[in-house]
Amino acid sequence: MDSNLAAGLAMIGAIGPGIGLGIGFSKAMEAIGRNPEAAGTIFVPYILGLALTEAIGIYCFIISIILIFT
Repeated sequence: MDSNLAAGLAMIGAIGPGIGLGIGFSKAMEAIGRNPEAAGTIFVPYILGLALTEAIGIYCFIISIILIFT
């Protein structure tokens, strides 16, 4: 029972990366909309930033799965 509560609390950590992904995607699309020629310049840092942000959410998910099954 306690492990399920701990797993639920661990998944609260996924809120931050979710908000970060939304803000990052929105700002990248806004930048490309204002200056379409800069799409190639924006793409690589955008993908790297989103990958690093997504990794934090995946870590929270893995920790919660470990807590459920131990």
